[in-house]
Amino acid sequence: MIIPTTPTPTVELSGGTRMPMLGMGTWPLKGEECRAAVASAIEQGYRLVDTAEAYGNEEAVGKAVREAGPDRAEIFVTTKFSKQWHSRKGVHEALEHSLERLGLDYVDLFLMHWPMPGEGSYVDAYRGMVELKEQGLAKAIGVSNFKVHHLDDLITEGMTPEVNQIQLDPSRPRLEVRDFLDNHDIVTEAWSPLGRGADGVLNAPAVLDAAKKHGITPAAAVLAWELNQGIVTIPKSANPEHQRTNLEAIGVELSAQEMKAIDALADPNAKIDDSDKTGN
Repeated sequence: MIIPTTPTPTVELSGGTRMPMLGMGTWPLKGEECRAAVASAIEQGYRLVDTAEAYGNEEAVGKAVREAGPDRAEIFVTTKFSKQWHSRKGVHEALEHSLERLGLDYVDLFLMHWPMPGEGSYVDAYRGMVELKEQGLAKAIGVSNFKVHHLDDLITEGMTPEVNQIQLDPSRPRLEVRDFLDNHDIVTEAWSPLGRGADGVLNAPAVLDAAKKHGITPAAAVLAWELNQGIVTIPKSANPEHQRTNLEAIGVELSAQEMKAIDALADPNAKIDDSDKTGN
């Protein structure tokens, strides 16, 4: 088994659970490709694996986790439920199905994948999630793709999510949402943390310069930019070599100048999936 030279840092969620800060995203991997990719990631030292009902790969992820060398307690598994379960009762059924597909007794983090405000039921659904945590079926609970006003609706009802997983990369720093999350002790987690190919983030001079200075890949430089800000990040890669080099972000401290240069890649025109209008 390959062991990274530097352990993955963790962050303590508001409920007391510790969450690894660098993990393995699995969309859009499926079947054997997904199982093999997750197995490779775990072997190389990844301890956070992210999946979702909508990804159609919970079975493959669960198989890799169950067959892995480390104990189950050492691997942090996140899954998410879709809109058809948006009710207090529905989320119980959603997690039951996810656990069956994963072949696990519990998940470490259970997220509402999208707010789907048109359904008008995300507050009620979150009440059911609180019950699942109380039952020990989910060690921590949170949301994904929530805007400030969605979060406000939950907080007003006395329910503050532990995590908000959002689309975030240097071209989409999501400062407004992140400020709100920081002020309410909600951890920010980045999906698609390296941006989309057309964004050109990995080819930006600021990223290339930081990568060269620290002897890491451009992808690892971007991940370090996120980790240095306390953001949990889950890059997807089925390539074992890319998985390995992504881990090189751990322990890299970018200078204030390097951080500022990458901050400057923020693009107000970068497309962000609008969670008031889309989702699943």
